[in-house]
Amino acid sequence: MSDKIKLLPEIVANQIAAGEVVNTPSNVVKEMMENSIDAGARSIRVNFRDGGKQLIQIIDDGEGMSPLDARMAFDRHATSKISSFDDIYSLHTFGFRGEALASIAAVSEVELRTRQAGDEVGTQTVIRGGEFQSQTPVMCPVGSQFAVRNIFYNVPSRRKFIDGDNARLVAQMKQEFTRVALCNPEVEFELMSNDAPIYRLPVSNLAGRIVDLIGKHIKQNLLDVAVETSVVSISGFVGRPAAAKKRNSEQYLFVNGRYFQSPQLQKAICKAYEKLIPEGCTPSYFIYMTVDADRVDVNVHPQKTTVKFADGEVIAQIVQAAVRETLAKTGAIPMMDFSTAGRVEIPVMRRDAVYREPRSMSNSSYNPFREEYIDPAAPMPDEAFTGFDVPYDGKMPQSLHEPSPRAIARQRGVPTPEESCDEEFISISSAMDAPAPPSAIEYIDDEPLSGVQQELDCIASQEAGKAVPSPYEGFASAAFEEVSSLRNGYAVALYGGRTVVIDLRRVRERVVYENTLAVLSHGSAPSQRLLFAERLTLSEEEYESMELHATEFAALGFEVEFAGDGVVEITGVPAMTGQGVAVDELIYELLQGIGDGDVPADMQRRHMAGVLAHRAAASYGRGLSSAEARSLMSQLEGCEDRSFSPSGRPLMAELTVEEIRAKLN
Repeated sequence: MSDKIKLLPEIVANQIAAGEVVNTPSNVVKEMMENSIDAGARSIRVNFRDGGKQLIQIIDDGEGMSPLDARMAFDRHATSKISSFDDIYSLHTFGFRGEALASIAAVSEVELRTRQAGDEVGTQTVIRGGEFQSQTPVMCPVGSQFAVRNIFYNVPSRRKFIDGDNARLVAQMKQEFTRVALCNPEVEFELMSNDAPIYRLPVSNLAGRIVDLIGKHIKQNLLDVAVETSVVSISGFVGRPAAAKKRNSEQYLFVNGRYFQSPQLQKAICKAYEKLIPEGCTPSYFIYMTVDADRVDVNVHPQKTTVKFADGEVIAQIVQAAVRETLAKTGAIPMMDFSTAGRVEIPVMRRDAVYREPRSMSNSSYNPFREEYIDPAAPMPDEAFTGFDVPYDGKMPQSLHEPSPRAIARQRGVPTPEESCDEEFISISSAMDAPAPPSAIEYIDDEPLSGVQQELDCIASQEAGKAVPSPYEGFASAAFEEVSSLRNGYAVALYGGRTVVIDLRRVRERVVYENTLAVLSHGSAPSQRLLFAERLTLSEEEYESMELHATEFAALGFEVEFAGDGVVEITGVPAMTGQGVAVDELIYELLQGIGDGDVPADMQRRHMAGVLAHRAAASYGRGLSSAEARSLMSQLEGCEDRSFSPSGRPLMAELTVEEIRAKLN
């Protein structure tokens, strides 16, 4: 019988092996960028065309290669990263198998231009389908320039799976680019698609790199994580519970500078958020771990996104505790004590230890009525009790049996100074056009007025799901009279015969909220054109949601152009938002509450109106003249709710004569 087992040709073997390392064009970007990092590059530029099928170009300013290294780099199992088997278990570089360049060259046409710092000229090496074509001298800067063309041109069965799917290929490119860029904030990166820039990332710190890649909206939601243990060192950021989303792509785990995936650690992080986020939502996190190289195995899969820890269970517990501690320090969860200062050491039970309970003691001679226990300054209890018929004027009398001078004056029918000038206090609003001293507003904010108690009760009832009675029932048709601005965000007015202090910012929020609801129901709001269009890169889910609700955004006053690949250009914003609005943050807030069709339309409109009203009133009220305040209050008279802002806070508080009198005493 003839022999059946044959040795595969090297080209066929390389093409089969390439299926493990190179599944999509994005794998080429990942491997090339990691090689540039290993080469000490401080600037890396990535450009691709037609989703990477036509061209993938990586340019770096690393140390470069000699002509011989440039030729050998494309041979299978040729590497500069390790030299012995033991080196695999103490890796400090990314590429080490010597498979990446050989696999890429086996399924594409590769051109490499490279030069070392000490060489006058560089070298150009051309590989086609795994076969060496040529090597010639060429002028080029220090570093390496890879051009990978026509990927999978010689593997038609693989090529057909990537044809006609550019949107998915571009998303995968951006994903791999983001993972490498997040690990190396000290390196400058640039990503381009069809020669058009997508990301330009300058050298930054870790937080700055996250904001540059994910978006400005995440800046206010980042919470710092930092833990040092003998097993693992953990740093990075986690998102606030309020920013958790149902479909969250802002989840990254890194170990020793490598991105990896771990269901165990993801579960541990989500466990730390237990009962803090709604069911079905997941938090954002950017966790960076440093583990001894001999305690982690990255040689599990050729793509190196799966790793194994020698102390996997312990690391999961440490990660969960670190995230929980971060959330506790921010007040998201009750914090017991995470510091060692003042800690009480609890002794450990030992069999040889003797524990005795302290003996109870009592003073049998104690008598509270003995003379030495009596306060000599206390009044003598030798007079009969006269009852509580003394009118209360806001101050405690000198003693229980001695009425205050004001009480004596009232009993004699003599008017007090406060009673003689009640009319002045009632008409106080007419004389307050000038800016009020800061103490007046501090009193309103810091002192609990009795007139405010009704509003607080209303809010408590609202949170409990009860009907909220207005504190100004019976005045639905009343007008605001003698409105006077205090020029620091507040105003004083007469409302139905009552003197009230008004929060102008909350009034503005209520007016914009009801106007926006009316606009979303029928009509459209005026738009304000931007001098320069704002270009935003959204996630796939956010882009689809914005397309789904394009009509609502147009009604609000947004002018949006959908450029594809998750990119939108904002050329106009609602005129009511005013100058200096952060467009990206506003768009992000609007998208978070409208969902992808699973939220009722009424709730969507209320969410969008609430976000826009909050933004429009953020810096409103200070420096407002009395005429402007009167105009705003006339707009409030046309609103359905004159008592509370959309967030449930009272718009005004009554200022009674008694409260003013008590404050001046």
